[in-house]
Amino acid sequence: MDYDVIIIGAGIVGLSSAYNLQLKSPGIKILVIEKEAKVAAHQSGHNSGVIHSGIYYPPKSKKAENCIKGYQLMLKFCDEHKIDYKICGKLIVATQTSELGLLRDILSRGETNGLDDLKWLDEPQLKAMEPNINGIAAIHVPQAGIVDYKAVAAKLKALIESSGGQILLNSKVIDIDNREDGVKIQTKANSYSSRKVINCGGLYSDRLTTLSQTKIDHQIIPFRGEYYRLKPDKKHLVSRLIYPVPNPNFPFLGIHLTPTIDGEVECGPNAVLAFKREGYRFRDFNGRDFLESVTFSGFQKLAAKFWRTGWLEMKQSLSKMAFTKAVQKLLPSITGNDLMKSGSGVRAQALYKDGTLVDDFLILRNGAIINVCNTPSPAATASLEIGKQIAQIVLE
Repeated sequence: MDYDVIIIGAGIVGLSSAYNLQLKSPGIKILVIEKEAKVAAHQSGHNSGVIHSGIYYPPKSKKAENCIKGYQLMLKFCDEHKIDYKICGKLIVATQTSELGLLRDILSRGETNGLDDLKWLDEPQLKAMEPNINGIAAIHVPQAGIVDYKAVAAKLKALIESSGGQILLNSKVIDIDNREDGVKIQTKANSYSSRKVINCGGLYSDRLTTLSQTKIDHQIIPFRGEYYRLKPDKKHLVSRLIYPVPNPNFPFLGIHLTPTIDGEVECGPNAVLAFKREGYRFRDFNGRDFLESVTFSGFQKLAAKFWRTGWLEMKQSLSKMAFTKAVQKLLPSITGNDLMKSGSGVRAQALYKDGTLVDDFLILRNGAIINVCNTPSPAATASLEIGKQIAQIVLE
C-alpha cells in the first residue's frame, strides 16, 4: 500500500500526470484512485471534443502557454497511437457591429500567442467559406480541430498500466492526512501511503484541497452545459467549428456549432448553475452542493452583477425555443424541429470570494501535495503539457 505518487482523479489531467511521471522516471510506483467505475467519467468525457488553438487566452497566461504547447503534444500523441482526429478549422463569427472590436481583440491575441495563418474574413469571404452561416465578419482559425478525448484517456490508461502503474476504480477518497513523513490517503475500503500526492479531483478539487489542510479562498461552482444536435438531413449545413464572439466577462464561449469525430454536429453548450456537482440533468439535485453554491459569497456577488445573463442561460436550458433562437443567430435556417436533444457536461469553475472568476489554471502546492484547483477548458487540449509540468513539480 506504499507508493511514490498517488493521483486522485482519473480524468485526462490526472492520467496525463501519471503518464508523464512514468516517462520522466521509469519504474516509479504510481497509484491513480478514481471514485467512478471508469476513467474520464466527468469533464474529460463530457466535453465537445474540440482541439483548441489557443486564440482566446491572454498572452503569457497559463491557459495560452499550456494550450499552445499541449496542442502540439496532443496531435503527436494521437498520431503515435492512431487515435482519430481531424483539423477542420474554426470560424469565430461576429453577427453585429458591436462585436467587431471584440473580434479584432481576439485576432490580436491569437497573433501575439504565435498562431500562424489567422485570417480576417469580411461577409462575402465568410459566405464563400460557410454559405449557411450568418455573420458580418469572422476570423478563420485553421489550427482548430476535433477528437474523442475519451479515446485519449483510454489510451493513457492502457499505457500507464502497461508501464506498471495501478488505476483503482470505484474508490472514493474520504480523508487525506498530510504528515511529515508522507501522505496517507483513506478510501472507504483501504488506506494508502505515498511520498507525494496529486489532487486532480475536478468538480471536487476544492473539497480535496481542504482535506489536505491547504487554505484556499476559492470554491468550485458547477456550471452545466447542455447540447442539442442537428438531425441527419441538416448536418451538411456546417463543415467546420462555428463559434460566436464570446462575452468577455465570462470564460464560457457561447452556444456554438461543433462537428464531432463521429460525424454529428452538436449545438451548445449553454452555461447554467448545476444544482449538483455532477448534475447532468436539470432535475439532478444535491442539498449540500446546492447550498454550498448559493450561500458562497463569491457566487452571490457574481449572480447580483450578472443576473440578466444568468436568466438568459436558464431560459435556454428550460426552453427549446430559446435555445433554438441562440443557434439561429449563427445558423438562421434551423428550426426547433431540426434539433435533437443530446448530452450535457458540468464544468468545474473556480470562483473567488470576491465574485471574481478564476480565469486561468490554478495549481497550489502544500508540501508533498499538489492541488490542481482550476483546469477548465482548454485543459483537455492542454492536458499532456499540464501533466508534463505537474510531473516536473513532483520530481523536483
